[in-house]
Amino acid sequence: MRLVFFGSGAFGVPTLRALAELHEVVTVVTQPDRPAGRGKTLSPTPIAQTAAEILPGVEILKPERVNTPDIRDHIRDIDADAWVVIAFGQKLGQKLLADKFAINLHASRLPRWRGAAPISAAILAGDEATGVSVITLADEMDAGFVLGQTSRPVDPRLTVGELHDVLAEDGVSVVLDVLERHTSGTLAPIEQDADNVTLAPKLSKADGWVDFTDTAETCRNRVHGLTPWPGVSINLARVSLKLLRVVAEPSAHAATPGTLIDPAGLIACGHGTALRLVTIQPAGKKPMDFAAFARGRPLTAGETATSERQPCARSGT
Repeated sequence: MRLVFFGSGAFGVPTLRALAELHEVVTVVTQPDRPAGRGKTLSPTPIAQTAAEILPGVEILKPERVNTPDIRDHIRDIDADAWVVIAFGQKLGQKLLADKFAINLHASRLPRWRGAAPISAAILAGDEATGVSVITLADEMDAGFVLGQTSRPVDPRLTVGELHDVLAEDGVSVVLDVLERHTSGTLAPIEQDADNVTLAPKLSKADGWVDFTDTAETCRNRVHGLTPWPGVSINLARVSLKLLRVVAEPSAHAATPGTLIDPAGLIACGHGTALRLVTIQPAGKKPMDFAAFARGRPLTAGETATSERQPCARSGT
């Protein structure tokens, strides 16, 4: 098949690589280069970088606004059998989409977790399972007909960054399957159940808090669901620590939530549970095991850990 690929974020990279091997990607549409890093050097998107690497000579478009008439008309004039959209970052308007077969890979089992941060939302909510969906594009965000889905258990050990990469790989097979069924005329679109819609709004730095009065499982979900971004940081022994990986442990304690009950990194949480700090990152330093941090800074039971941000934005997550 001749394809136009719309994408910007790393979530679409595995699928773009597979499509380049099995189909003919004739044009890649991505976001413009943006400043990145400490030097704010203009950098291409992960999709632009990948396309330049594996598709030498392919047309790479980087429109600031994809729906402007000149860009829209140019894309519509491209001879293609299908459009594949993954983490593009701009909404494709109806005039652009008219009469085109366009599919979108979304990182949840729709209708659960429509929106910008579905993987984080699944972890934060403590979902037991997640997956990806391939849908048609609709005027309402993530509301198209479902053409294919996957499902997998949510491993509580994974951070959102790690689960992102797992789901990105899962997306490859379902996108290829949908394209094959489109060619054979065997697609069976399924309308989403509006009663089961949940929303996953975009996260911000204000969401980077943890409340130790919650259970350890909830605190773990909070830390892992916000790693690597926006991240959860605490103050412990007058040191700022970003929490990167934690483990929820049962613990028959009567300590005040937030109290260090074991100098090896066990913090009291609500309902008699406790959170084990496994990997942390002190401000201005590289990530390290908590054990290595504790060797360099003796800690004592009874010290208090406090979240650097307060849970004022609970309703958003």
